[in-house]
Amino acid sequence: MSLLLNIDTALDTASVCLAKDGLVLQLAINENQKDHAAWLHPAIDDLLQKNNFKPGQLEAVAVSIGPGSYTGLRVGLAAAKGLCYALQIPLITIPTLKMMAYAVREEATELICPLIDARRMEVFAAVYDRYLQEKVPAHTLVIDDTSFAALLSSNKILFCGNGCLKLQPLLTHPNAFFSTTRSNAADLATLSHGCFGEKEFADLAYTEPLYIKEFYSPARKG
Repeated sequence: MSLLLNIDTALDTASVCLAKDGLVLQLAINENQKDHAAWLHPAIDDLLQKNNFKPGQLEAVAVSIGPGSYTGLRVGLAAAKGLCYALQIPLITIPTLKMMAYAVREEATELICPLIDARRMEVFAAVYDRYLQEKVPAHTLVIDDTSFAALLSSNKILFCGNGCLKLQPLLTHPNAFFSTTRSNAADLATLSHGCFGEKEFADLAYTEPLYIKEFYSPARKG
C-alpha cells in the first residue's frame, strides 16, 4: 500500500489530496489565493483526521513544483519538505504543466498545451502528447496570433489552463481547441503513484521551485 499526500499551490486555487495506491481518497480545495499559506497545514491535518490516518502513515509527499505563482510554489514546497523532513519520507515533484495536461488527457486527440498566466501577455507553456510524453519543454512565451502556428499546421492542439484567457481571443485556427477543465491536486495522484513505484524521488535538501523565468522582487523603498 502507498499512502501519498499530494499538494498543489502553484495555481489560482490551492488543493491537497490524499491518495492510496494512486486512488483519490479525498480532495480539499481553497479558492482564496491570498490565503494559501494559512489554509494549507490545517487542511492537511483535517484530511488525515477525516480519513483516520496519522501523519506517520504517509509514505511520501508529492508537490506540484512549477511553474506558477512564485509565492504559491514556495508555500507548497516548504510544506512538502517540512513534512518529508519530519517524517523521514521521500519527496516527489511533478511539473505543474504536466499535472494540467493529465487533467485533460481524455479530452485530447493529439497534442495538449497547458498554459499558465505569467502576467502581461506572457504564459508558461509546454506541449505533451495525449500519453503525457513531453514534446516541447516548459518555457515562457509572449503570445500573439502566430503562436503555435507551426504545430497547428499539422496537429490538433488542446489548450488548457488560465493562460487560455489570453490566447483564445487571438487564435482562430481549426486545429486549436480549448478546455475549461481546471486541474487540482487530485490530478497528481496517479502521477505521484507512478513516481513512487519507480522510486523517482527529489533531493530533499536541494530541490527548488521550477520558476522558468527569473524571480523579480521590487526592492523596498527607504
